Parts: sequence; C-alpha cells; structure tokens
Amino acid sequence: MNDKPAKELKIPRLRLRITAAAENYVRGGHPWVYGDSVLEKNREGTTGELAVIYDRKDRFLAIGFYDPESPIRVRILQMGKPQALDDPWWKEHLQEALKRREGLWNGRTTGGRLINGESDGWPGLVLDRYAGTLVLKLYTAAWLPMLSLVTDLIHAELQPERIVLRLSRNIFATAEKGSVPRRDGEILTGAELAGPVVFLENGIQFEADVVKGQKTGFFLDQRDNRDEVGRLAAGLDVLNAFSFSGGFSLYAARGGAKSVTDLDISAHALAAADRNFQLNIANPTVAKCRHEGIQTDAFAWMAGDDGRQFGLIILDPPSLAKRETERKGAINAYGNLAENGIRRLKRDGLLVACSCSAHVTADEFFHAVRRAATKSGRQWQELKTTRHAADHHATFKEAEYLKGIYLKVI
Repeated sequence: MNDKPAKELKIPRLRLRITAAAENYVRGGHPWVYGDSVLEKNREGTTGELAVIYDRKDRFLAIGFYDPESPIRVRILQMGKPQALDDPWWKEHLQEALKRREGLWNGRTTGGRLINGESDGWPGLVLDRYAGTLVLKLYTAAWLPMLSLVTDLIHAELQPERIVLRLSRNIFATAEKGSVPRRDGEILTGAELAGPVVFLENGIQFEADVVKGQKTGFFLDQRDNRDEVGRLAAGLDVLNAFSFSGGFSLYAARGGAKSVTDLDISAHALAAADRNFQLNIANPTVAKCRHEGIQTDAFAWMAGDDGRQFGLIILDPPSLAKRETERKGAINAYGNLAENGIRRLKRDGLLVACSCSAHVTADEFFHAVRRAATKSGRQWQELKTTRHAADHHATFKEAEYLKGIYLKVI
C-alpha cells in the first residue's frame, strides 16, 4: 500500500491509443479524434486536460485537449515531433494566426476574424475583432481551464479595449447544471458595454451585439460576398431575403441600388438593419436608396405570388442542415428557394445564392441552384462561385461550410 500523502501523488499524463484509421487521419492533419476511435487509455480523463496519443509502435503521434463529454474526444493541438506546450509556445501559436492575416485589412475595415478555430490550430476557439473589442468564442468546454492563460496572452499581444466571452450552447448542453464556471457574454477584460459595438467593414459602419447576438455579433464571413453585391447593385431594385441586420442591403445601397427590400422573420433583426442604415445615412447613395423591411417567413414570402420582381435577389438562409440526416431535405430546400428566387427576377436579373450548411457540399449546393435555373425555362449564365474569405480559411472537410453562386437570368 502506498502511504504517500495524497497531495504528493502525481497523476500520470493521460495516454491514448486510437484506431489505425484514426491514426491515418491525424497524420493527414485532421484535428479531431472521435470517441469511438479511442481503443485504450491509461485512466479516465477530465475535460480540458492534455491527452497524448501514441501510435501502434508506441511513438508520439499528437497531443490535444481531452473532452469526455463530447463526441470529439480529442482536439489536436500539435502533432509530429513532441513539443512543450509552454507559454512561449502559446505566444508563437497566436502570432502565427495573426501573421496569416497581415495585409487583409486597412483602416476602412476594423472587423474580422483573428483566429478561426481548428484551421488556425486553435480547435474549438474563435477570436473576432470589432474595432477595439475582441470576442472570444468557445465551442468546447475543454478551453475553460485554459481561459485565464489565453485571455492574458491575447490581451498582451493585441491590447484591446475589452475581451468578451461567448460560449456555444453545446457547452451548457453537455455540462451538469451550474458546472460551467463562466457565463455567455461575460466581459473578461475592459469596461462593460452600454450597447452594440460599432465597427467598419470596407468603409460601411455596422453595429455588432457582441454580448447576445448570433455568432460573435455579426456574420463576418460574408464580407467578400457583400462587397461583390455592392459592385452589382447599381440602378437595381434589390431583395435581400433572410436579411438579418442588413449587411448585403447596405452594400447594395452604397453601390447605387434604387431600392432594397429586407425580408426577415425577426423584428429585432429588421430593427438592427434600420439602425445600420441610419449609421450610414450621411452617404448620399445610401440616403437616396429606398429601404423597406418586411417581417415575414422568407421561405413563404418567396413562394408567394404577389407579382413583385427585382433586379437582384440575395438568398442567404440560415443553415438548413445542422446534421447529416437533414442533408437531402436541405438540398431540396435550396433548390426550391432558388426556383422561387428566379421566378421573382426581372429580365437580365441577378441571383446571389449562398449556403452555410456544412453537411451540404459545394457541388451539391451549386448543382441544386443550377438545376433550378434550368428548370425555370429561362436562359441563364453562371457568373462565378465563391467560398471562404481569407480570414475564415478552412483546412479540413468539416470546416468547409460557406459557398455562394452568382447567376444572370435572361
């Protein structure tokens, strides 16, 4: 019997062995190890501790955060030759993510993504900038034991006015009631907020509700598509379905659109769009553009037959497939939505259709929209397709969610 005092007992490092298939995925750069891929472990692990994965020949393979409550059992931090994950390593790790974004923005854009989770080597963690405010969003409770270290590191490197913590719903869903030591929307450093944060995107002012808003407060990932819409909208009547806070609408207005109609089921979202238009009312082209908001189910409105037609229609619905079992239905829904959009286009009209459903591939989505265009019986021309913005780059399949397609319909 070991009669050593408990406080002197050392807990051995958590060691895992995984299936041969999982080994190959990890060697190929995949950042996740699922629970059913773990063959053995030397003890039970706790949320957020580091787990070392060894291969079949007992060689170091990778190290990552362990989360016994998640189907993703290990999120890989480092693989190959073992390294000490000490303070200098974490600092260099942050600097690498920031360096990837050098030159992406100028003084006309003060909002963007600084860390994009797994694709930047920070699995389950996102860091967004809104002017002087940084929003740190966690998608796994495995980061909570590291939160003070990460916050101090970010603050020292970037010197923001404040850092706001956002927590995904799955963190609370997998935890016992009251066991999450932090709250969503908590101000980690800096002064409290009296309201939304205002930031710039390509010279347009937007507000972001960084404490309670969707994602981290704004859909930063659509910046490039919004900019493209602004270049296409001159002289056109524009419909922005699923408009949220009017991002596409403002770019269209600044680009010279005659009118912009927003559709959204949320009165709160439409009110935010109105406020964003007021923020930019000093711009003469924005002031000249007629802006209308309609609170409605955008799917039902698009399927209606009120005779209204537009020169440019943006279809950017929320994710229609949150799980693999919803994929087929989502593909059909995207096709139906595109059909209704094309039906409401004027001659030589433009359709911009987007998808943020990771379970629907780009090829599947593009095919659904192209098929809808062919089914319409009208002549059409594909102008371009788009994927992720540079600050939202995706380095593995599951991270590839955003796609857009531009059609001109005769």
